[in-house]
Amino acid sequence: MNAKFLGAVGTFAVAALLAGPAAADKTKIDFWFGNSGDIAKRVQEQCERFNASQADYEVVCTSQGSYDASLQNTIAAFRAGQQPTIAQVSDAGTLDIMLSGAYYPANKLMTDMGYTVDWKDYFSGIASYYATSKGEMYSFPFNSSTALLYWNKDAFAKIGKDHAPATWEEAAADFKALKAAGYACPLGFNISRDEVWQLEEQFNAIHGEPIATKKNGYEGLDAELTFNKGKWVQFVRDLKGWYDNGEAVIKSKETGQTFVEAFANGDCQVILTSVGDHGNIGRTAKEGMNWDVAMLPVYEGTQRKSSFVGGASLWVLTGKSDAEYKGAAAFFDFIAKPEEALTWSTVTGYIPVRNSGFKYLNEQGFYGKAPYKGRELAIESLTASPADDAAPHGIRLGGLLQIRQEVSNGLQAIFIKNEDVQASLDTAVERGNQILRKFEQTYAGKTLP
Repeated sequence: MNAKFLGAVGTFAVAALLAGPAAADKTKIDFWFGNSGDIAKRVQEQCERFNASQADYEVVCTSQGSYDASLQNTIAAFRAGQQPTIAQVSDAGTLDIMLSGAYYPANKLMTDMGYTVDWKDYFSGIASYYATSKGEMYSFPFNSSTALLYWNKDAFAKIGKDHAPATWEEAAADFKALKAAGYACPLGFNISRDEVWQLEEQFNAIHGEPIATKKNGYEGLDAELTFNKGKWVQFVRDLKGWYDNGEAVIKSKETGQTFVEAFANGDCQVILTSVGDHGNIGRTAKEGMNWDVAMLPVYEGTQRKSSFVGGASLWVLTGKSDAEYKGAAAFFDFIAKPEEALTWSTVTGYIPVRNSGFKYLNEQGFYGKAPYKGRELAIESLTASPADDAAPHGIRLGGLLQIRQEVSNGLQAIFIKNEDVQASLDTAVERGNQILRKFEQTYAGKTLP
């Protein structure tokens, strides 16, 4: 048998091996997620790392373009019997899917598939958002974040400051000084539906004030909104005053530049945004610009409480095969590894969701130097008060995205139409409560898990 024939046989054998049972037996599982842009690339990379780490499963990861689209497309696919095995659902959609019953509880999945998970390893502020009243985890926290204050150290140096404002009173003086120093945008912000969580939900969280009765909905579907009372009303008045004085500027795609882009470009000197933006700002910041992050300010005399977790979690849907569920469990086990937490936090800015992951990052010196230094403040913010503190630990309201739209509508009336602050917030609460009552009727007779 000549060498050419042997070579041909060898080539044929390799091709047959690649196309044969080994490849055919690989179980494919669909994972739909809502992230877009740079984060979507990082999710795809994580999926590729999992696929390369073993030979039994292939996770097919598909971006749906946005959190809202991911949830709506998943619902539509479920009704058509074509749902993915894993779906990413944002914090705002947690109650909607929790009451749907269309999922395989995360804690049960891992036990059934033979994995031992220390659920207490999850940070309490993260776990409580996705757990039942009994502490059972129904989904896997994935891209978790909270809001921080980003500040331009160079600009602050010009007004004689070497630290970020710790209180809103101090911030007000800083904005005034920055404006007087010639800066056109001391504070950049946005009041769209997708951005009000930094201004309203996180503010109320760290001030220990409720957004709604019944512990922000955790104790019943009959909760009513209360964000038209308390310190947040004063904050909106203060923010409107800064806006009127040119010390705060609305920045959005519609104005030609988002507030995150404006900060990275040095055009705005302070913004409030997710720690998840830390990596992107680090990559896009104007060359030579010195910036840092701090925890969100509180009003003087306030005992700081834990901020709320943002981002999304991963839900496993019903109606799939045992093989697909085994693949989902293997994927969750992979992304929970400390080494993967390090990689994920490095390329995104999102925080590790487990104590063990955070400990591993510290041991590797992750938070010790730029460009990652400062991200640990997100953990400090999420754990500022004890897990058993009486303050609400999250939001469990139906139709939360719609409620955020009503908050946005109220702020639009105040900032764009110059309408009365209290009256506009009262209207937003009234309309938001209508959404809650409709949701309550939809799930009449159901109790929160």
